[in-house]
Amino acid sequence: MTAFNIVRFRVKPDRDQEFLDAHKTIGATWVGLVHANIIKTGERSYCIVAEWKDMDACIQARPNMISTLDSFRDALEDLGGGLGVTDPVAGLVVLSLK
Repeated sequence: MTAFNIVRFRVKPDRDQEFLDAHKTIGATWVGLVHANIIKTGERSYCIVAEWKDMDACIQARPNMISTLDSFRDALEDLGGGLGVTDPVAGLVVLSLK
């Protein structure tokens, strides 16, 4: 069953391109990744939305996700509230709409 993960980020001033560039090769290296988009949600605020063939593929890709995050972690601001620099969620599709 298809799964998604969504991660929210806030980039430090003048580091947006570094953040975007760090994601340009993920499609070629993350097994089970169907599609991913980065959405700009505000000034220096982004979400990545990734579709996976199933939840197992998403879980198995976590080391790759962490490695990619580590490559630009210093470009991110703490989100506050004890979250750190990311706010990730993931789960299975329970209702598919158009």
